[in-house]
Amino acid sequence: MLNQPSLSDLSETISSHGSKWTRREALKLLSVAGVGSAVFARALSALAAEKTEVTGDMIRQAEWISGLELTTEERKLMLKGVTGAIEKYQKLREVPLDNGVPPALRFDPAPLTGPPTNPGRSTVQITPSASSRRPDSSEDLAFSSLTKLSALVRSRQVTSVELTRLYLERLHRYDPALHCVITYTAELALKQAEQADREIAEGGYRGPLHGIPWGAKDILAVPGYTTTWGAMPYKEQVRPDESTVVARLRQAGAVLVAKLSVGALAMGDVWFGATTKNPWKPEQGSSGSSAGPAAATAAGLVGFAIGTETRGSIISPCTRCGTTGLRPTFGRVSRHGTMALSWSMDKIGPIARSVEDLALIFHAIHGRDGLDPTAVDRPFGWPSSRDVGTLRVGYVQSAFEEDRTKNVKTKERKAALKQWQAYDRRTLEVLRELGVRLVPIKLPDHYPVDALSFILSAEAAASFDELTRKGGDDLLVRQNAGAWPNIFRQAQLIPAVEYIRANRIRTLVMQEMEKVISEVDVYVTPSFVGGNLLLTNLTGHPAVVVPNGFRSADGTPTSIIFMGKLYGETELLSLAHAYQQATDFHLKRPPLAALSA
Repeated sequence: MLNQPSLSDLSETISSHGSKWTRREALKLLSVAGVGSAVFARALSALAAEKTEVTGDMIRQAEWISGLELTTEERKLMLKGVTGAIEKYQKLREVPLDNGVPPALRFDPAPLTGPPTNPGRSTVQITPSASSRRPDSSEDLAFSSLTKLSALVRSRQVTSVELTRLYLERLHRYDPALHCVITYTAELALKQAEQADREIAEGGYRGPLHGIPWGAKDILAVPGYTTTWGAMPYKEQVRPDESTVVARLRQAGAVLVAKLSVGALAMGDVWFGATTKNPWKPEQGSSGSSAGPAAATAAGLVGFAIGTETRGSIISPCTRCGTTGLRPTFGRVSRHGTMALSWSMDKIGPIARSVEDLALIFHAIHGRDGLDPTAVDRPFGWPSSRDVGTLRVGYVQSAFEEDRTKNVKTKERKAALKQWQAYDRRTLEVLRELGVRLVPIKLPDHYPVDALSFILSAEAAASFDELTRKGGDDLLVRQNAGAWPNIFRQAQLIPAVEYIRANRIRTLVMQEMEKVISEVDVYVTPSFVGGNLLLTNLTGHPAVVVPNGFRSADGTPTSIIFMGKLYGETELLSLAHAYQQATDFHLKRPPLAALSA
């Protein structure tokens, strides 16, 4: 039974922990409000003003509002997070909001009936390869770009079945060390590969993905196979639908060889089986949550993979593993049949070995499907008709110049950060050598963007509310203060008013971002400096992450980010492609010999 406190208990709690209310005022407020979450919110606001520390007993007094009954240890885990949330609410309350500012939430009443249309979808062309000759070794074949593999399969120098068996063999060989596979789909893969070979032999070529093996992050539903979301409570889950992305790749003739690891419920690289490893440094995790897609692509275990991002789940593992990734504009790719974490922030994108590969994959998966109300049709063409020298390219000057070694204690870490900063600055020089004129830009800083991060927490907690209420969160591997179980519990105490307020401020941030990016076609920024990652995941802008160097200390990759306008993937990919054509970081391979020993 839940511990529901009396009115006197609550008023005593409020008035005895730093609130300036009198006991009579507290009782009056409680009786008028009917004792709801707004009461707790106001009490916490008063506590914030007084800088009074939140206690476990205060959480116990309030938890009945959300219908939860927590343990003492669970309350302890929540203390720091709840205190931090109060501070964020206070920052957001300081932002003036005119009544005319709506929240950044969309409701589309248009019925999802009739066949989907794709008026903006364009044909793509593959840049002619310098050599379409079959590589001499299976290792070279496995690491070939999608464009190269496509040419080999189309010319029938390599069959899809041969390529599929090669990647399945490599997955089995290296997965014991990398832990990047949750489910093999070998039976399905071989059927798809055999069908691809028949069709190509008969002249029924479907396009550049036809016959190419790929891997799916295991939050995309595939009929007949488990979709585990990387979490023990869903280990045996079989979804009734097919992800739109899976369906579109199937229609393009691609061959699904495995469902790849995802950090539990799309966070990090820890799932119920293990921690997915970085092929460049196996004692290190691959980062996440697109942990398996990045690791498998980097190790040459698939031709390409599909990942997802809400707040960095493509950018981060691609950086760690040295792969190339695209986070498309929000709404560009349908999320139907994919696990929902944050309805207003989730995005699906490809992970591959080159930018041109990303373009070919993106062409196959983007566009409205009539199932995801946020999915839209917008033009996309590849290659771009514009020379990169004509693009207006900005760079976030403060992020390139910021001292990254502040508060860093070890010499080794300082040296690594300085080297990465040197690589980032060298990226700008490469662009200038390509004829690009760089102009400094400044990202929006009028509003406390970091304080908006609980939008994700609130939506994620709502998505997994039943898991929290039934105690299934106890089955997740990670159980610390920064893990989902604790975040979900903390988010139960987020007042609805604060969530709406945050989304109204998000509207203002989006408007400011539009002013900044209207001055350029693309901009360049360091991957994890200056607040760009959270900002642009909130505003929905597209990003391409590419490797731009390797640390001398341990040989692990570094990365740089190219950012585009909303629906500006053509120009964005064009600039990133030009950079890769002038460098060779994306061609490097991790040392795999030790992994199969």
